[in-house]
Amino acid sequence: MSAAPATIPKNIFYFEVLLYLSLALDAVSMPFRDDAFENMPDMSAPVAKLITAGLILLFVYLVWLAARRHKNWARMILLASLGLSVISIIGTVGDNGIQTDIVVDIVSALLTGFGLYLSFTGDAVGWFGSWTFKP
Repeated sequence: MSAAPATIPKNIFYFEVLLYLSLALDAVSMPFRDDAFENMPDMSAPVAKLITAGLILLFVYLVWLAARRHKNWARMILLASLGLSVISIIGTVGDNGIQTDIVVDIVSALLTGFGLYLSFTGDAVGWFGSWTFKP
């Protein structure tokens, strides 16, 4: 006999949905970012796009591990990657100003940030056992 599946807290459900939306936005916008790959040699651009697609799939797996398997380390990796993304966005805006692809990155980072916030608050407290805070 198998045990009944655990009910997912509402905040964890929204965390999962928001992060998947963010990753879907990144995946949909990736083919249109030819300017990010224009300074690469001919064969490097397709390889870079393939690596980017692989990273998106890795993040999908990390979201699944955090939301469905209670893996706090996966959530911490997602949090660290958000921090690196924000630093990258700030640097890019400082160098190039606001452009369409940066707006997509900002929206993606906001979705991720709000989703991660939800994973630390409300009925998500206790889902990961530790590293939660009560506002």
